[in-house]
Amino acid sequence: MQQLKRILGIIWMILGPITICILLWGAFTNIDAAGTGDINKPLPWIIVIAIFTPIAVGLSIFGWYAWKGEFDRIDKV
Repeated sequence: MQQLKRILGIIWMILGPITICILLWGAFTNIDAAGTGDINKPLPWIIVIAIFTPIAVGLSIFGWYAWKGEFDRIDKV
């Protein structure tokens, strides 16, 4: 189980920046002044990126702690 936590920690650390990159790539490719749909406007992309960036950073931090073994021992109060 400890090994699984460490492997998932590495996956989560990688998944955070990849998520941000995919969102930014999607925004740059879909924002178009000539577009008529909502996906072509920058405001929804700014909102989505502003919401998901802290989530992705938190996921990477959680993965760091899992990889370092901070969750190996759980103290019972």
